[in-house]
Amino acid sequence: MDVLELLEGAGLLAPGAAADPNDPTVLDVRDLLAHDGWETVLTLLEEPGTNPPIPPERWAELAAAAEQLHLAHSADWCHWRYCEARDDLVIRAELALPPLGEGPRRTPFAGAGVMRPLWDIGQHTPDGGPNLAIARLWAEDTPTLGPGERATVRLGPLAPARWRDLRPGRRITMHEGQPVVATATVVEVRRVFG
Repeated sequence: MDVLELLEGAGLLAPGAAADPNDPTVLDVRDLLAHDGWETVLTLLEEPGTNPPIPPERWAELAAAAEQLHLAHSADWCHWRYCEARDDLVIRAELALPPLGEGPRRTPFAGAGVMRPLWDIGQHTPDGGPNLAIARLWAEDTPTLGPGERATVRLGPLAPARWRDLRPGRRITMHEGQPVVATATVVEVRRVFG
């Protein structure tokens, strides 16, 4: 199955004229794919509109298609989105790393979901200490993130149920070992399908 058939079959594209101006049509996608606009197609599917949310199995198929096209970053993004859809949870935050010399991090890290830091999300152990949780980190719109930089990030918790009570405005801290490496302010917590 090619990418266009996959998107049409999933009901993700309007056949001719879109119901909402933000929704991509089959013609829009054909044109983009003809001009190597694979990542733009994925971005279109992310835009709010009347498109239904993409179920996990479709994200897995999109990841496989991206892999066939040797688009590693797109494949990684589709795998990330698969996990968000599977867990029915999207968490986005504004992350700020302290400048070089003011925090423990001395080098940039890859922003495409490789890093799995610990997070203090406000939960406590029975003895009152912080009960840190693990979440992968995807920096939006930047391939790396280093000291003194800020970015909107998506968090992929390993135990999603622990994160469902977060609300926008909540400050959380990122840890690599004991010291706080960065702070983040939650900007979005939503169910994918709810």
